[in-house]
Amino acid sequence: MTLGPVMLDLCGTELSAEEREMLCHPLVGGVILFARNFESPQQLIALTQAIHAVRQPPLLIAVDHEGGRVQRFREGFTRIPPMRRLGELWDQHPQSARRLAHQTGYVLAAELRACFVDFSFTPVLDVDYGESRVIGDRAFHREPQAIAELAHHLMLGLKEAGMAAVGKHFPGHGFVAADSHLAIPVDERDFADLQLFDIEPFRQLTHFGLAAIMPAHVIYPKVDDQPAGFSAKWLKGILRGELGFDGVIFSDDLSMEAAKAGGDVVTRAQAALEAGCDMVLMCNDTMSAQALLAGLEYTIPAVSLARLTRMHGKPHPPSLVQLHENAHYVEAVHAIGSIGQGSGDLPLAGAIDPCAQR
Repeated sequence: MTLGPVMLDLCGTELSAEEREMLCHPLVGGVILFARNFESPQQLIALTQAIHAVRQPPLLIAVDHEGGRVQRFREGFTRIPPMRRLGELWDQHPQSARRLAHQTGYVLAAELRACFVDFSFTPVLDVDYGESRVIGDRAFHREPQAIAELAHHLMLGLKEAGMAAVGKHFPGHGFVAADSHLAIPVDERDFADLQLFDIEPFRQLTHFGLAAIMPAHVIYPKVDDQPAGFSAKWLKGILRGELGFDGVIFSDDLSMEAAKAGGDVVTRAQAALEAGCDMVLMCNDTMSAQALLAGLEYTIPAVSLARLTRMHGKPHPPSLVQLHENAHYVEAVHAIGSIGQGSGDLPLAGAIDPCAQR
């Protein structure tokens, strides 16, 4: 059975019989995990191994694990600071910021891979204009070049530990104040402004071999009247055509408020796939997920299968015990602990913004 074009979530810390049946559906290709699916590293390993055992080739397992507000797994994992802390360091010590970005990516990926998670939806490539609460300190910086360089080094760290990177939210969610989880954001800027600033990190990361991109549920009416994730002009014309991106395009969550204007869940998924997405995400709505699997008629293209296959994590990751005894890993963990010291505003463990799912 090949991978399908749909990524689903789970209700708890173990697979239920109903979830096993859903994951065997030919339209399913992956699972995204949330904080509710985590109790401990040992429990997480049992869950991921159970998911991978459901079928062959194994389903992709993903998580939003960026750091700061958006770090789904806490107990037993290194506390990753929000990416803004690296941007603040960049302003004073660019070389140190690059090195710490690499170490952050390595630790983030090494710990997830030791628990058999294939990839995280990171890094955030949005420009920090100080307008978007849902982005906020998840963004590296206000300057596109700083974002591109720090994200590139984070990506190199991820790769070192056997994990592909996913840049988000194309072409940029940082300028609009509205949260696409709760409303339909509209960015009225001209394409030239987007190209000069917001798109630049995506362009550079594409050149550096970025494996995947997630588009924003934001409307840019000067370019198209559809949100970017449902727009063939954005995905096929600009991202694939002009930027030359050949990696995976993941939709953002189809249950978000900004996606619901596209009709029922089957219509939304069909529109996203036809616009150019390789895989669509359906989260936090079991009934809609069931309706999607029952109603979607779609044969995944061979090129999408090839792209998705590259998202599997590097095989045979070290165990957690082996990882914790690795001097390179221990050094990187200590280095990450120094990031943002004295800033006084790192979020407390467990303080995850409920709206910051992407």
